[in-house]
Amino acid sequence: MIVYKILLAIHVCACLLLILTVLIQGGRGAGLMVFGGGGDLINTPSGTTFIKKFTGVLAGVFALTSLFLTLLSTRSSMTSVVRRAPPGSVPVRAPADPASNPGTAEQAPSAPAQQAPGSKAK
Repeated sequence: MIVYKILLAIHVCACLLLILTVLIQGGRGAGLMVFGGGGDLINTPSGTTFIKKFTGVLAGVFALTSLFLTLLSTRSSMTSVVRRAPPGSVPVRAPADPASNPGTAEQAPSAPAQQAPGSKAK
C-alpha cells in the first residue's frame, strides 16, 4: 500500500511538471496552419533541447506511473471476500421449511383445468 502512495505522489508531481513545461514552451504556430497561415513558423525552434528532452522524460514518467497505478489498483481489489470477513462472524440461519409448518405456508393459486386438444369448451 505504501508503494501505491509513493507512486501516486510521483504521478501527481509528473503531471504538474508536465503541464508547466508544456506551457513554458513557445508555440510554433501550428494552430494557424488550419486557416492557411503560419507557414513560415514551421521551421522555427519552439524551445531549447533541454526543455524538449525534459518534457519527453516527464511524458514517459507519466505514462509509466499511470500504467503501474492501474495495475496496483486492480490487484488490491482482487482479494478474497472470505479474507475480508471478520473472524467472529455469526452464521446466518436458513429460513424455516414451509412444508414442515403447513399453517403458515401460503396456498398457491390453483391452476386452471387443462382441456384435451380438439375438445370444445362450452
